[in-house]
Amino acid sequence: MQAETKPKIRNRLSRIEGQVRGIGRMVEDDRYCVDVLTQLQAARAALTRVENEVLKDHLDHCVMQAMTGDDMAERKAKAGELIELLGRTLR
Repeated sequence: MQAETKPKIRNRLSRIEGQVRGIGRMVEDDRYCVDVLTQLQAARAALTRVENEVLKDHLDHCVMQAMTGDDMAERKAKAGELIELLGRTLR
């Protein structure tokens, strides 16, 4: 992961962690189900945004480095890795 990306990702994950703890308190406090579901959807959306940022960083850094390098095995490995990752994402 690129140096400038890591702190942003850690910060977002910390906020999501707090959000999930808050959802746990909502369940403990017997809050209205729709309110809990709304917060769960917000947490899922926040995780998706983090996932997209990590993927973008991976493409911009790791994959681009492999594709512009001279190592054909590395290129094939990164391409295979992406295909597998995207396959899991689409399930």
